[in-house]
Amino acid sequence: MAKLSTVQRLIAFLAVLTFAGPLFGQGQPGPLPIKPGVQEQQNQKPPILNVHVNVVTLPVAVATKSGQAVLNLTQNDFQIFDDSKPQQIIRFDQGGDPLSIVLVLETSSRVAPLLPEVSKTGIIFTQMVMAGNGQAAVIGYNDEVDLLRPMTTDSDLVLDAINHIKPGLDGARLYDALDRAESLLEEQPPERRRIIVVVGEKLDKGSETKLGQVLRRAQLGNTTIYSIGLSTTAAEFHQPPQQKKNIEVGPPGTYPVNPPPGTLQTQQVVDEEMGNQSIPLFPLIAWLVQHAANVVGRNSLEIASAGTGGLHEGAMKVRSIQSDMNAIGNDIHGVYLLAYHPPASEGYGYHNIEVRVTEPSLRVRTRPGYYLGPPAH
Repeated sequence: MAKLSTVQRLIAFLAVLTFAGPLFGQGQPGPLPIKPGVQEQQNQKPPILNVHVNVVTLPVAVATKSGQAVLNLTQNDFQIFDDSKPQQIIRFDQGGDPLSIVLVLETSSRVAPLLPEVSKTGIIFTQMVMAGNGQAAVIGYNDEVDLLRPMTTDSDLVLDAINHIKPGLDGARLYDALDRAESLLEEQPPERRRIIVVVGEKLDKGSETKLGQVLRRAQLGNTTIYSIGLSTTAAEFHQPPQQKKNIEVGPPGTYPVNPPPGTLQTQQVVDEEMGNQSIPLFPLIAWLVQHAANVVGRNSLEIASAGTGGLHEGAMKVRSIQSDMNAIGNDIHGVYLLAYHPPASEGYGYHNIEVRVTEPSLRVRTRPGYYLGPPAH
């Protein structure tokens, strides 16, 4: 075969470039040409999918009837039910995960006399709650929600923030503070256990966020809320107990408070809504989460803790705040951690969770469920 001259090789090379130019252009960014009769899929909106819960993690505290913690159970001692259907336990542990904790402190003027005692819990929080594997942030709330200490593993920085809390105005934006805490926890690595410890009054004043929204987000995010309830004013700690009075909601025969769905508007229902009588807690939690709503006259801290599997302590005396924080630390590091994959066919609405142990006389505490909303449109 005769060798090509230099001129012939140059002509051949230019011919290749002319032919291959469109091919090289196909590799550049930009839309691909659409053939006739073929629908342009790139301009189609992606399908709207329902939020799916891949793993449900449950903090489970087990105690005797007298309240003594039971710490020697094995995985075979537990059963999990999702809407009454048994589930396979895919993980079993006992308080061993690294912790991400947000300490939420009310700093309103109404609890100002109690803040020195709250500050004294700082050393207990850093040693008993954070312990050796924890990181923590500190939030203060009154009329505003303030990040007093960003997330850190330095317990000295956390202690310093707790020791220097100062009172603000008389608002108590509890739900907004809890919502901020959930945002901080969602920024942490998924392998860390998410916990909120809140010290404040049982009621909210001024939040835009609803209690039901806080609970729904916590349940979907596997966040546990522990709480210590403070009195409305420091003076109540020093006054003798007074007989509880019914809350007057309006003139006789009028009912300004809407009843729960499916109930008649009677004085008994109004009294229950205003906190004068007891309403079953778990159905109330399910209703709050489903409707992303608030509740009138009930202990919001107790509801938040019960709805996420945490422990609620009511500080009836000033000095009990420290012992309550100690009890929370013991509970956090003593609970069993169970996890399961929820049913693949899980539907919209509230899913009830039940955990049973082989010994029926033991008392079990965990979160009661989670909510899946319909897809957004």
